[in-house]
Amino acid sequence: MAGTDEDAVADADDALYVLTAVLLTPAKFPSVLGDDYPEACASLGLAPLADGYGLVIGQDGSGARWTVVVDDVSLVAVAIASWDCGMEYDLSPEEHTVVAALPGWPLAIAVAAPGVPAPHDPDPETADGPALTPPDTSTWGAAQRRLGADEIALQWAMWREQINDADLASPKGGTGGDGRAPDDEGPTDEATGRGASVSKAAGEAERETPRGQSGVRRVLAEARAYVETTPPLGRVRSSFASGDARTLRADGPGWSLVARTDDIAFVLLDDKPGEVLPVGRGPELPGLLEALDKMAVRPS
Repeated sequence: MAGTDEDAVADADDALYVLTAVLLTPAKFPSVLGDDYPEACASLGLAPLADGYGLVIGQDGSGARWTVVVDDVSLVAVAIASWDCGMEYDLSPEEHTVVAALPGWPLAIAVAAPGVPAPHDPDPETADGPALTPPDTSTWGAAQRRLGADEIALQWAMWREQINDADLASPKGGTGGDGRAPDDEGPTDEATGRGASVSKAAGEAERETPRGQSGVRRVLAEARAYVETTPPLGRVRSSFASGDARTLRADGPGWSLVARTDDIAFVLLDDKPGEVLPVGRGPELPGLLEALDKMAVRPS
Protein backbone atom coordinates (compact mmCIF):
# COMPACT_ATOMS: atom_id res chain seq x y z
CA MET A 1 0.00 0.00 0.00
CA ALA A 2 1.16 3.55 -0.60
CA GLY A 3 -1.52 5.73 0.93
CA THR A 4 0.00 9.13 1.64
CA ASP A 5 -1.22 12.64 1.06
CA GLU A 6 1.53 13.13 -1.52
CA ASP A 7 0.49 10.18 -3.69
CA ALA A 8 -2.12 11.85 -5.83
CA VAL A 9 -3.33 11.67 -9.41
CA ALA A 10 -5.15 14.68 -10.89
CA ASP A 11 -8.55 14.08 -12.44
CA ALA A 12 -11.06 16.50 -13.86
CA ASP A 13 -12.47 17.62 -10.51
CA ASP A 14 -10.02 16.82 -7.74
CA ALA A 15 -6.94 14.87 -6.73
CA LEU A 16 -6.93 11.12 -6.23
CA TYR A 17 -5.21 9.94 -3.06
CA VAL A 18 -3.68 6.63 -4.08
CA LEU A 19 -4.31 3.60 -1.89
CA THR A 20 -3.01 0.83 -4.13
CA ALA A 21 -2.60 -0.18 -7.76
CA VAL A 22 -2.85 -3.38 -9.75
CA LEU A 23 -1.94 -4.51 -13.24
CA LEU A 24 -4.54 -5.52 -15.78
CA THR A 25 -2.53 -7.25 -18.51
CA PRO A 26 -2.84 -10.58 -20.35
CA ALA A 27 -0.16 -12.12 -18.11
CA LYS A 28 -1.21 -10.57 -14.79
CA PHE A 29 -4.68 -9.42 -13.88
CA PRO A 30 -6.90 -9.70 -10.77
CA SER A 31 -8.27 -13.19 -11.44
CA VAL A 32 -11.23 -12.47 -9.19
CA LEU A 33 -12.53 -10.38 -12.11
CA GLY A 34 -12.62 -13.18 -14.68
CA ASP A 35 -11.27 -16.44 -16.06
CA ASP A 36 -9.26 -14.60 -18.71
CA TYR A 37 -7.97 -11.16 -19.64
CA PRO A 38 -10.84 -10.14 -21.97
CA GLU A 39 -13.38 -11.14 -19.30
CA ALA A 40 -11.54 -9.14 -16.64
CA CYS A 41 -11.45 -6.11 -18.95
CA ALA A 42 -15.13 -6.49 -19.78
CA SER A 43 -16.01 -6.38 -16.09
CA LEU A 44 -14.64 -2.82 -16.09
CA GLY A 45 -16.04 -1.85 -19.48
CA LEU A 46 -12.58 -1.74 -21.06
CA ALA A 47 -11.35 -3.02 -24.41
CA PRO A 48 -8.71 -5.78 -24.03
CA LEU A 49 -5.70 -3.86 -25.33
CA ALA A 50 -2.67 -6.02 -26.06
CA ASP A 51 -0.40 -4.04 -23.72
CA GLY A 52 -2.96 -3.88 -20.93
CA TYR A 53 -3.58 -1.24 -18.29
CA GLY A 54 -2.66 -0.13 -14.82
CA LEU A 55 -5.46 0.42 -12.31
CA VAL A 56 -4.78 3.15 -9.78
CA ILE A 57 -7.23 2.87 -6.89
CA GLY A 58 -7.93 5.60 -4.36
CA GLN A 59 -10.20 8.35 -3.03
CA ASP A 60 -10.81 11.92 -4.04
CA GLY A 61 -10.89 14.84 -1.63
CA SER A 62 -14.48 14.08 -0.65
CA GLY A 63 -13.61 10.47 0.17
CA ALA A 64 -15.33 9.04 -2.91
CA ARG A 65 -13.95 5.83 -4.39
CA TRP A 66 -12.37 6.05 -7.85
CA THR A 67 -10.41 3.72 -10.10
CA VAL A 68 -8.19 5.54 -12.58
CA VAL A 69 -7.25 3.44 -15.62
CA VAL A 70 -3.94 4.33 -17.25
CA ASP A 71 -2.10 2.91 -20.24
CA ASP A 72 1.36 3.50 -18.71
CA VAL A 73 1.70 -0.10 -17.53
CA SER A 74 5.44 0.20 -16.83
CA LEU A 75 4.93 3.08 -14.40
CA VAL A 76 2.34 1.16 -12.41
CA ALA A 77 4.50 -1.98 -12.44
CA VAL A 78 7.45 -0.03 -11.01
CA ALA A 79 5.24 1.45 -8.28
CA ILE A 80 3.89 -1.98 -7.29
CA ALA A 81 7.39 -3.48 -7.21
CA SER A 82 8.65 -0.59 -5.06
CA TRP A 83 5.79 -0.93 -2.58
CA ASP A 84 6.30 -4.69 -2.40
CA CYS A 85 9.91 -4.00 -1.38
CA GLY A 86 8.78 -1.59 1.33
CA MET A 87 9.95 1.48 -0.59
CA GLU A 88 8.03 4.70 -1.07
CA TYR A 89 6.94 5.57 -4.58
CA ASP A 90 4.90 8.57 -5.66
CA LEU A 91 2.56 7.12 -8.28
CA SER A 92 1.49 10.12 -10.35
CA PRO A 93 0.67 9.16 -13.95
CA GLU A 94 0.72 11.88 -16.58
CA GLU A 95 -2.71 13.16 -17.56
CA HIS A 96 -2.30 11.98 -21.15
CA THR A 97 -1.92 8.37 -19.95
CA VAL A 98 -5.34 8.35 -18.24
CA VAL A 99 -7.78 6.18 -20.20
CA ALA A 100 -10.77 6.45 -17.87
CA ALA A 101 -11.79 7.47 -14.35
CA LEU A 102 -14.26 4.87 -13.15
CA PRO A 103 -16.43 5.40 -10.07
CA GLY A 104 -16.07 2.81 -7.31
CA TRP A 105 -13.54 0.05 -6.71
CA PRO A 106 -13.44 -3.31 -8.52
CA LEU A 107 -11.64 -4.93 -5.57
CA ALA A 108 -12.30 -4.90 -1.84
CA ILE A 109 -9.83 -2.49 -0.24
CA ALA A 110 -9.43 -2.53 3.53
CA VAL A 111 -7.65 0.83 3.95
CA ALA A 112 -8.62 4.46 3.47
CA ALA A 113 -6.83 7.71 2.72
CA PRO A 114 -5.99 9.80 5.81
CA GLY A 115 -7.59 13.18 6.30
CA VAL A 116 -10.60 12.63 4.02
CA PRO A 117 -14.12 11.28 4.70
CA ALA A 118 -14.68 7.53 4.85
CA PRO A 119 -14.77 5.69 1.50
CA HIS A 120 -18.09 5.96 -0.31
CA ASP A 121 -19.35 5.75 -3.87
CA PRO A 122 -19.31 9.01 -5.83
CA ASP A 123 -22.48 10.99 -6.32
CA PRO A 124 -24.21 9.46 -9.38
CA GLU A 125 -24.41 12.93 -10.89
CA THR A 126 -20.61 13.13 -11.01
CA ALA A 127 -20.11 9.66 -12.49
CA ASP A 128 -20.64 8.46 -16.04
CA GLY A 129 -22.15 5.16 -14.91
CA PRO A 130 -22.82 2.88 -11.95
CA ALA A 131 -20.04 2.51 -9.41
CA LEU A 132 -17.77 -0.51 -9.61
CA THR A 133 -18.19 -3.03 -6.81
CA PRO A 134 -16.01 -6.03 -5.86
CA PRO A 135 -17.23 -9.48 -6.95
CA ASP A 136 -19.18 -11.32 -4.28
CA THR A 137 -16.87 -13.79 -2.52
CA SER A 138 -19.13 -14.42 0.49
CA THR A 139 -20.26 -17.74 -0.97
CA TRP A 140 -18.47 -20.32 -3.10
CA GLY A 141 -18.51 -19.54 -6.78
CA ALA A 142 -16.27 -18.52 -9.66
CA ALA A 143 -14.74 -15.51 -7.89
CA GLN A 144 -13.89 -17.41 -4.71
CA ARG A 145 -12.68 -20.42 -6.71
CA ARG A 146 -10.23 -18.19 -8.57
CA LEU A 147 -9.06 -16.60 -5.30
CA GLY A 148 -8.41 -20.10 -3.99
CA ALA A 149 -6.25 -20.88 -7.01
CA ASP A 150 -4.38 -17.60 -6.46
CA GLU A 151 -3.54 -18.67 -2.92
CA ILE A 152 -2.31 -22.10 -3.96
CA ALA A 153 0.01 -20.52 -6.53
CA LEU A 154 1.26 -18.03 -3.95
CA GLN A 155 1.75 -20.59 -1.17
CA TRP A 156 2.67 -23.62 -3.25
CA ALA A 157 5.13 -25.17 -0.78
CA MET A 158 2.65 -25.00 2.09
CA TRP A 159 -0.10 -26.70 0.07
CA ARG A 160 2.25 -29.23 -1.51
CA GLU A 161 3.58 -30.52 1.80
CA GLN A 162 0.07 -31.62 2.77
CA ILE A 163 -0.06 -34.13 -0.07
CA ASN A 164 1.23 -37.69 0.23
CA ASP A 165 2.36 -38.83 -3.20
CA ALA A 166 1.35 -42.39 -2.37
CA ASP A 167 -2.28 -41.24 -2.25
CA LEU A 168 -2.20 -39.72 -5.70
CA ALA A 169 -3.47 -41.43 -8.81
CA SER A 170 -2.36 -40.41 -12.28
CA PRO A 171 -4.51 -38.06 -14.37
CA LYS A 172 -5.44 -40.98 -16.62
CA GLY A 173 -7.24 -42.56 -13.70
CA GLY A 174 -9.17 -39.35 -13.20
CA THR A 175 -8.62 -38.99 -9.46
CA GLY A 176 -6.52 -36.43 -7.73
CA GLY A 177 -5.97 -38.24 -4.43
CA ASP A 178 -7.46 -37.33 -1.09
CA GLY A 179 -8.07 -33.62 -1.61
CA ARG A 180 -6.31 -32.56 1.57
CA ALA A 181 -5.45 -28.93 2.22
CA PRO A 182 -3.61 -26.98 4.94
CA ASP A 183 -5.32 -25.79 8.09
CA ASP A 184 -5.39 -22.08 7.42
CA GLU A 185 -7.92 -19.32 7.00
CA GLY A 186 -8.14 -19.69 3.25
CA PRO A 187 -6.76 -17.70 0.34
CA THR A 188 -6.25 -13.97 0.42
CA ASP A 189 -6.47 -11.59 -2.49
CA GLU A 190 -3.10 -9.83 -2.44
CA ALA A 191 -4.63 -6.50 -3.42
CA THR A 192 -7.33 -6.56 -0.78
CA GLY A 193 -6.30 -8.80 2.10
CA ARG A 194 -9.79 -10.29 2.09
CA GLY A 195 -9.92 -13.97 3.02
CA ALA A 196 -11.94 -16.70 1.34
CA SER A 197 -12.46 -20.17 2.79
CA VAL A 198 -11.07 -23.01 0.68
CA SER A 199 -11.10 -26.75 1.33
CA LYS A 200 -11.16 -28.68 4.57
CA ALA A 201 -8.57 -28.71 7.33
CA ALA A 202 -5.79 -31.26 7.05
CA GLY A 203 -6.81 -34.60 8.48
CA GLU A 204 -10.52 -33.96 7.86
CA ALA A 205 -10.61 -34.29 4.10
CA GLU A 206 -12.53 -37.12 2.54
CA ARG A 207 -11.54 -39.20 -0.47
CA GLU A 208 -12.90 -37.78 -3.68
CA THR A 209 -16.34 -38.80 -4.81
CA PRO A 210 -16.94 -40.09 -8.36
CA ARG A 211 -18.28 -36.60 -9.10
CA GLY A 212 -14.90 -35.14 -8.16
CA GLN A 213 -13.10 -37.70 -10.32
CA SER A 214 -15.23 -36.87 -13.34
CA GLY A 215 -14.69 -33.16 -12.70
CA VAL A 216 -10.91 -33.59 -12.76
CA ARG A 217 -11.12 -35.60 -15.98
CA ARG A 218 -13.21 -32.85 -17.55
CA VAL A 219 -10.72 -30.16 -16.49
CA LEU A 220 -7.76 -32.07 -17.92
CA ALA A 221 -9.62 -32.67 -21.18
CA GLU A 222 -10.47 -28.97 -21.51
CA ALA A 223 -6.90 -28.00 -20.66
CA ARG A 224 -5.63 -30.34 -23.40
CA ALA A 225 -8.04 -28.70 -25.81
CA TYR A 226 -6.33 -25.36 -25.12
CA VAL A 227 -3.15 -26.78 -26.67
CA GLU A 228 -5.01 -27.54 -29.91
CA THR A 229 -7.29 -24.48 -30.04
CA THR A 230 -6.01 -21.20 -28.63
CA PRO A 231 -8.24 -20.08 -25.74
CA PRO A 232 -9.06 -16.46 -24.84
CA LEU A 233 -5.97 -14.47 -23.87
CA GLY A 234 -4.90 -15.05 -20.28
CA ARG A 235 -6.72 -18.37 -19.82
CA VAL A 236 -3.27 -19.98 -19.45
CA ARG A 237 -0.50 -18.08 -17.69
CA SER A 238 3.06 -19.03 -16.79
CA SER A 239 5.10 -17.38 -14.05
CA PHE A 240 8.40 -17.92 -12.28
CA ALA A 241 8.93 -20.73 -9.77
CA SER A 242 12.00 -22.04 -7.98
CA GLY A 243 14.75 -23.68 -9.97
CA ASP A 244 14.00 -24.25 -13.63
CA ALA A 245 10.29 -24.87 -13.02
CA ARG A 246 7.37 -22.64 -13.92
CA THR A 247 4.09 -22.10 -12.12
CA LEU A 248 1.16 -22.66 -14.46
CA ARG A 249 -2.33 -21.25 -14.01
CA ALA A 250 -5.20 -22.25 -16.27
CA ASP A 251 -8.88 -21.37 -15.91
CA GLY A 252 -12.02 -22.34 -17.70
CA PRO A 253 -15.79 -22.43 -17.28
CA GLY A 254 -16.28 -23.61 -13.72
CA TRP A 255 -12.68 -24.63 -12.98
CA SER A 256 -9.17 -23.50 -12.12
CA LEU A 257 -5.91 -25.44 -12.34
CA VAL A 258 -2.62 -24.59 -10.64
CA ALA A 259 0.52 -26.62 -11.30
CA ARG A 260 4.28 -26.59 -11.34
CA THR A 261 5.90 -27.92 -14.45
CA ASP A 262 8.14 -30.21 -12.35
CA ASP A 263 5.43 -31.40 -9.98
CA ILE A 264 1.72 -32.11 -9.52
CA ALA A 265 -1.40 -30.03 -10.18
CA PHE A 266 -4.32 -28.84 -8.07
CA VAL A 267 -7.86 -28.44 -9.41
CA LEU A 268 -10.71 -26.35 -7.99
CA LEU A 269 -14.27 -26.67 -9.26
CA ASP A 270 -17.33 -24.45 -8.96
CA ASP A 271 -19.44 -27.53 -8.27
CA LYS A 272 -17.13 -28.84 -5.53
CA PRO A 273 -17.43 -26.01 -2.99
CA GLY A 274 -14.34 -25.42 -0.90
CA GLU A 275 -12.43 -28.50 -2.10
CA VAL A 276 -8.95 -28.70 -3.59
CA LEU A 277 -8.30 -31.78 -5.74
CA PRO A 278 -4.64 -32.77 -6.27
CA VAL A 279 -3.66 -34.52 -9.50
CA GLY A 280 -0.63 -36.85 -9.59
CA ARG A 281 1.95 -36.59 -12.37
CA GLY A 282 1.59 -40.08 -13.79
CA PRO A 283 2.55 -40.61 -17.45
CA GLU A 284 0.37 -37.85 -18.93
CA LEU A 285 0.53 -34.76 -16.74
CA PRO A 286 4.19 -33.81 -17.48
CA GLY A 287 3.52 -33.63 -21.22
CA LEU A 288 0.33 -31.64 -20.72
CA LEU A 289 2.06 -29.13 -18.44
CA GLU A 290 4.94 -28.76 -20.89
CA ALA A 291 2.55 -28.08 -23.75
CA LEU A 292 0.53 -25.58 -21.72
CA ASP A 293 3.71 -23.77 -20.66
CA LYS A 294 4.78 -23.36 -24.28
CA MET A 295 1.54 -21.63 -25.25
CA ALA A 296 0.98 -19.71 -21.99
CA VAL A 297 1.15 -15.94 -21.63
CA ARG A 298 4.23 -14.85 -19.66
CA PRO A 299 5.09 -11.60 -17.87
CA SER A 300 7.24 -9.38 -20.04
